This record gives sequence, structure tokens and C-alpha cells, in this order.
Amino acid sequence: MFLWHLVGEFRLAPMLYYGQAANLTKTPVFRPGEALQNQIQTAVEILKNGGIVAIPTDTLYGFAANALDEAAVERVFRLKRRSPSQALPLLLADADDIERWAVAIPDAVWPLAERFWPGPLTLVLRRSAAIPDVVCAGGDTVALRVPDHDVPRSIARSLGAPLTGTSANRSGGPGVTSASAVRDEFSGEIELVIDGGSALDGRPSTVLDLSSGQPRILRQGAVGAADVAELCGVPVAV
Repeated sequence: MFLWHLVGEFRLAPMLYYGQAANLTKTPVFRPGEALQNQIQTAVEILKNGGIVAIPTDTLYGFAANALDEAAVERVFRLKRRSPSQALPLLLADADDIERWAVAIPDAVWPLAERFWPGPLTLVLRRSAAIPDVVCAGGDTVALRVPDHDVPRSIARSLGAPLTGTSANRSGGPGVTSASAVRDEFSGEIELVIDGGSALDGRPSTVLDLSSGQPRILRQGAVGAADVAELCGVPVAV
């Protein structure tokens, strides 16, 4: 069965919807095995037009929007019922992108990125003026990560912008590790779900704040504090 879906003034071509007619929803789902490039290109076009796509990552499923599109970012906040005082983390295509979106980058960033990126370590750095205030809740820092998954990295690379990397759930709810769970909760509220199977890890990333002189772990996740401290070369507050 085919489904037309509108994204603002942009109309997607009819897409095959995988599911029984009785369970038809308004959000198309790409299944594993479909050409990755087709999935990426569809997602990129949606993001260019202010849409939101649920994507697999190496940790949890996430809501991807163009982080430079303030209206799209505000929509992510509404979708998650997230307080605008809580900044959103961003996903990058490659470690080199740090220099586009952060300033006053400390030396410790590069060995950490070399060791743990792509992977489950989020680095909080002083943000570039190119990052909208809404992403950072008006603060002067931004949380950046290169995920160990081809889908978000390829989308970010083709879009030429970072993606919002917040988990695909309502704020305060458990992280989501399957496309079906995203579809069940958010059908009709987002433009597309890319089904990459189960998320690889299911644990959130470790969040390390390097924006001041004292490295501090803000959230313990898949990367251990001892491994981080080894590369920082100074004690790490937890």
C-alpha cells in the first residue's frame, strides 16, 4: 500500500508503507534492507523543509531536525514536551565538524574524539555563534557527538548541518530502542521513521563538560569515567 505524506509545501513521492491496513498510520516507515541512500535522501529533504525524522543511532532512537532551523528545533521541544530551558544535544557527521560549531576548543577534545568517536561520548563545549539560541537554551555551550551509526552521520553530511540528537521519547520517559515503539507513540506527529532495527546499545552516551577548566561528567553512560580521565590528563569531576 502506498501513502502520500505532506511536509509543508514539499510533497514526498508515494512510499511503500509496511504494515497491515488495519494498522495504517500517518507516519511512513523505512525498513532495514531498503537502499540506504534512498532513506538518507528522503530524510534530508524532509529536514530541509522543517520536518522531523526518527532515526536509529548507536545508543537510542532519536528525533533528528536541522539544528540550524529554529522553527524545527522548537517543534522538537513541543513534540517531546521538553522544557525550553533544557538544551538539546547535536549529532555531527565527523569530528572535524567540531571546529564549525564550537569555539575555544580545549586540547583534550582531540584525543577524546580520536578514541571515542564515532561512539557514545557527548562533549559539551563553548558554542559557535552559528548555533541558534534555542538549541542551547540561551546558554553559551553546546553538546556535540559523532554517533557510531551510518544513518545520522550520512544525513548530517548530506544536509551540511548538525542534527538534533535528543532521544525519541517524551521528556522523562524511557529511551526507545526500536522503530515500532517510536511509531506507536508518535504516529502522525513526525514525517518519517527510519527503521534500523534495534538500537545497538540502548544505553545513553556519557556527557562530558569541557567548557571550563575542570572536566566534569554530567551524565554517566556507555563510556566510563576512568577512560575519560585517562585522556583528559587531569582529574575529572563526577
